[in-house]
Amino acid sequence: MGLSLRPFALRFLALTFPLVARGFPDETLEKAAKSEGYCSRILRAQGTRREGYNEFSLRVEGDPEFYKPGNSYRVTLSAATPAYFRGFTLIALKEGKEGDKEEDHAGTFQIIDEEETQFMSNCPVAVTESTPRRRTRIQVFWTAPPSGTGCVILKASIVQKRIIYFQDEGSLTKKICEQASASEGVTDKPILDCCACGTAKYRLTFYGNWSEKTHPKDFPRRTNHWSAIIGSSHSKNYILWEYGGYASEGVKQVAELGSPVKMEEEIRQQSDEVLTVIKAKAQWPAWQPLNVRAAPSAEFSVDRHRHLMSFLTMLGPSPDWNVGLSAEDLCTKDCGWVQKVIQDLIPWDAGTDSGVTYESPNKPTVPQEKIRPLTSLDHPQSPFYDPEGGSIKLVARVVIERIARKGEQCNIVPDNIDDIVADLAPEEKEEDDTPETCIYSNWSPWSACSSSTCEKGKRMRQRMLKAQLDLSVPCPDTQDFQPCMGPGCSDEDGSTCMMSDWITWSPCSVSCGMGTRSRERYVKQFPEDGSMCKVPTEETEKCIVNEECSPSSCLVTEWGEWDECSASCGMGMKRRHRMIKMTPADGSMCKAETTEAEKCMMPECHTIPCLLSPWSEWSDCSVTCGKGTRTRQRMLKSAAELGDCNEELEQVEKCMLPECPIDCELTEWSQWSECNTSCGKGHMIRTRMIKIEPQFGGTACPETVQRTKCRVRKCLRGPGMEKRRWKEAREKRRSEQAKKNIDSEQYPVCRLKPWTAWTECSTLCGGGIQERYMIVKKRSKTTQFTSCKDKKELRACNVHPC
Repeated sequence: MGLSLRPFALRFLALTFPLVARGFPDETLEKAAKSEGYCSRILRAQGTRREGYNEFSLRVEGDPEFYKPGNSYRVTLSAATPAYFRGFTLIALKEGKEGDKEEDHAGTFQIIDEEETQFMSNCPVAVTESTPRRRTRIQVFWTAPPSGTGCVILKASIVQKRIIYFQDEGSLTKKICEQASASEGVTDKPILDCCACGTAKYRLTFYGNWSEKTHPKDFPRRTNHWSAIIGSSHSKNYILWEYGGYASEGVKQVAELGSPVKMEEEIRQQSDEVLTVIKAKAQWPAWQPLNVRAAPSAEFSVDRHRHLMSFLTMLGPSPDWNVGLSAEDLCTKDCGWVQKVIQDLIPWDAGTDSGVTYESPNKPTVPQEKIRPLTSLDHPQSPFYDPEGGSIKLVARVVIERIARKGEQCNIVPDNIDDIVADLAPEEKEEDDTPETCIYSNWSPWSACSSSTCEKGKRMRQRMLKAQLDLSVPCPDTQDFQPCMGPGCSDEDGSTCMMSDWITWSPCSVSCGMGTRSRERYVKQFPEDGSMCKVPTEETEKCIVNEECSPSSCLVTEWGEWDECSASCGMGMKRRHRMIKMTPADGSMCKAETTEAEKCMMPECHTIPCLLSPWSEWSDCSVTCGKGTRTRQRMLKSAAELGDCNEELEQVEKCMLPECPIDCELTEWSQWSECNTSCGKGHMIRTRMIKIEPQFGGTACPETVQRTKCRVRKCLRGPGMEKRRWKEAREKRRSEQAKKNIDSEQYPVCRLKPWTAWTECSTLCGGGIQERYMIVKKRSKTTQFTSCKDKKELRACNVHPC
């Protein structure tokens, strides 16, 4: 590319200082003198610098050579395995600028992942890493600068320990220049005046490519469809919709409800700026092979003043997602008319509903947001989400093809297609302008004409209104009338003959082999000028009956008329019959078929899926604390005669509120302990233990230790006091031993093990409990010794205050 960016190299490397200082404290840094430039704080990293290192690359999604002013592009900085990088710096400069002034920088970066990237503190137009660590890829969005900026240089540096990789050309530098013309359906500003002459007629054909096969994530199998197409050819003074603008009420109703009624009303209010209203039918389901259902199309015209075309259609069901074109200019800079436009379409968000999935409940966006393209990183629950940040797979394609021109043309460059006509036929009208919110049965067949002569009469057909989904949108009549005349008559020029219908064919002239048959019609009305009718009144054709005329063949009648098709729509079967007139003369079995069947194709079946209201808001949780459930409902809008609907009308999910308060629970009080003194005043205690600690704001635990006074006999004073106490204790022990001996004599078969050691105190202070046990060693086999049980003793411990 021959770029000369050497003067910027040191400044560009200097921008990596925060990265180097945080991530690599062992590196030697030398602070340079402060200049007066925009990113003026320059710091030089002392280390190896390498050029032409191709394991690192800077890429703009789609690898465009041109950018569109104001558009956003995903920029990726990556390392090829096994390479990696610890830090980086990314910046965008106008071509030929050094970056020391604010106006040298082009466009703006947008952070995607704050854990990976951030703006540099000493140069906020540049992007660097949030934390220095091993990484193989980072991504940011870059919004292109305004029109007139020219070419832009996206430039990266990579820091890896003491090595800084940079490039003035190659894989770490990307040059991208401003695009001069429209691309990808995004409205260009400003729109130039048209210098073409005459008028041109176009046909728009819409090819949906949204199906479960192409977009499998959460694809709505039963309710997928494209709404009716609505748009217009118009002047630059009227814009139906555009990226970065706000959706009108008409666009909102198309986006959220699939209803084109309000949008058409808005278009017709701009009658001076609109030449043709573009309309095409909805598609249920969204995709079918072209040999089963033709792609919807519509015709429209343009002229010098109204040379733009826009349209939109809802991708349904969805919160507010659409596809379409905005202000597509069909006038060329050579003062001619574009021959053909082919555009692949991705969905866009109307900014009126905040849902993230196809069937999200209604969630109005307040305040309303601007129209924007959907991306693969919008939300993890989005059906278009891609954690790698790839482009969204295309959902539709539109083809706009010129089919005729009228009037004097003034092309600077001659047009190689000869399609100039004397007059443009009126745009094809859709057979049925029924609003999407009105669901009808199919039309009945036309009735017989009210006139049996060639006088003008009327015929009628009817249909039944099955469901009206929006009461504010009126539904057209259920009866349709059409002028008519009796059989064989025509309301054409009076100089023509009026003929009856053909009478059925006569029987074949032979009963075996090839013969002829004929049919006739008659003149119902001669020309008014008295001339003779030259229209044939008889037709003759060959017929074959019973090809084999040998004695072993059987004679059959001619085939009768075909029965009606077994299906009222779609594919069915029809049959016709004949009879055996004579069995074979040799007495053999007649092998001729008497019934014949073949497939028949009736008009396409328009299956109407379940029409359901949006989900209601979730109910309150069934409990006030802890785990419970909540529900939401939706209603069936379509009438019962449309068929069974197996879609669920209620959903239940678990909910979790803050935990319920748990109060403190205690054991019963223990027995009072013995007095803590052998004479005089003392105290006794009793305790209880905590079974369940209070949680989540439950009632706190009350006291677990109680103390009461006790008094034993008055203490004696004198030198013989200790001797007396020792004597009393000895007598007490003897008394207890004697009692044990008596128990042993009464229950000789109940033997106990010695007392266990005391357990640890249940608390460290404030009064706790210790326990010890005596376990039965041998128990009587009879049931009379019920007192032979394990024993347990309690005592107070750690009674000092906490």
